[in-house]
Amino acid sequence: MDYSQFLAMKQEIALLVVFLLVFLYDLFMPKRAQRGLSGFTIALFAIFTLGGFCPSFNGGMQSAFGGMYVTGPVMVTIKNILNVGVLIVLIQAAKWANSEHQVIRRGEFFGLLLLTLFGMYLMISARHFLLFVIGLECASLPLSAMVAFEKNRYESHEAAIKYILTAVFSSAVFMMGLSFVYGLTGSLYFDAVAASLSASAGAVVSPLLVVALAFVISGVGFKLSLVPFHLWTADVYHGAPTSVTSYLSVISKGAAAFAFLVILTQVFGAVYSQVWEWMLYALIVLTITVGNLFALRQTNMKRFLAFSSISQAGYIMLGIVGDNAMGMASLMFYILVYVFSNLAAFGVIQAIENQTGKLDRDDYRGLYKSNPHLSVVMMLAMFSLAGIPPFAGFFSKFFIFAGALQGTESIALYVLVLIALINTIPSLFYYLLVVKAMFLSSDEPVIPAFRSACSERVGMWVTVAGILLLGVVSCFYNEILTMCQSYGLVSLV
Repeated sequence: MDYSQFLAMKQEIALLVVFLLVFLYDLFMPKRAQRGLSGFTIALFAIFTLGGFCPSFNGGMQSAFGGMYVTGPVMVTIKNILNVGVLIVLIQAAKWANSEHQVIRRGEFFGLLLLTLFGMYLMISARHFLLFVIGLECASLPLSAMVAFEKNRYESHEAAIKYILTAVFSSAVFMMGLSFVYGLTGSLYFDAVAASLSASAGAVVSPLLVVALAFVISGVGFKLSLVPFHLWTADVYHGAPTSVTSYLSVISKGAAAFAFLVILTQVFGAVYSQVWEWMLYALIVLTITVGNLFALRQTNMKRFLAFSSISQAGYIMLGIVGDNAMGMASLMFYILVYVFSNLAAFGVIQAIENQTGKLDRDDYRGLYKSNPHLSVVMMLAMFSLAGIPPFAGFFSKFFIFAGALQGTESIALYVLVLIALINTIPSLFYYLLVVKAMFLSSDEPVIPAFRSACSERVGMWVTVAGILLLGVVSCFYNEILTMCQSYGLVSLV
């Protein structure tokens, strides 16, 4: 075996080094030095995140292990986007991790978080379904422990049970679909499966292929909270610690969205119009509509953002149907904007929860009178998630719609985008309900004035900077688009 192949996995190896250093610090450092574990982890991961943007990480296309693992500029970029989100989560979680009830377990929290990120790296770079399943399970199983991290809370236990049972069932469905794919094509390599399906393109579609694709889409749809695979989402988001909820809603969703894009386009692109085009259309319409309708009914802020994230997943999926580099670039840019927007909202929720324990939207009435800075951050997050110009969310939605429609003559696709566009109206309504409660309520504030922790303020500053910067500077999207045009994925047929 040529061990030089591991050199292609620069980001994965560097992440494992970060994990080992955090683990050793937690295990061997004296008790007095343990107080610096959060700062050490944040500093180490910040160095790792900045290193991911170095040219040495962003070289040309490379493969390893017989083509099972592939990396290149596109994969490195999406991993860097996830790294930025994880860094923000680590910063925002510092106060919670150092709290009296969690301090003894904070090393385990950081270790589990880094392990799940490693699994997501494998999902992104996998070009063989065996490696993809390894990454999927590495990303899913530690998350179950993270959801149950607050072991003294009944809601956390309930959320963990629901998550692990749904994860196990979805993995079983996914692997059942893979067994059908293997039976039909004789391989689990992405390119070999694609070649086999291309050779039979135009022939009568096998019912087994339709079932296989439905199972594969169902398995990945669980990670993305696509309707009807979303039933776990609200309960898990509500019961899990807020730091874990923010990680689930952004990082896990971003990795799964890109992996979904790779699988559908590189593996099953040849049977797009014959098999899964209408499956995807139905999933997108259901996900956006159901997510919006149920978000309208929520008053708990974590459950509210859970259904909001379901709706956002539907918009992200529009990048897949674009059949072009612009659709792929729009999906990546949407994930980048979503990282800053959603983590800004969760940063405010976490700061208020850590101080007062309040999570209901009615508790936010008059918040501007007592905590104007938190109110402004939440307002910017809501405006960006709703797609109000000139904030970043407006441009991410504009590009995702433009990418889906570029060069198409399909009436069905125009109808799909129209339905998605109409759905922005109810989403605008429920996002503005939060803004109304904070700024326009005449009630006396329920939440008293307080000063959030330094780490929480830093996390919110970073997210606000991202929301504003991505809304006015177009070079980020242009760079991603240029890269996707040079190193794009296989077009749909």
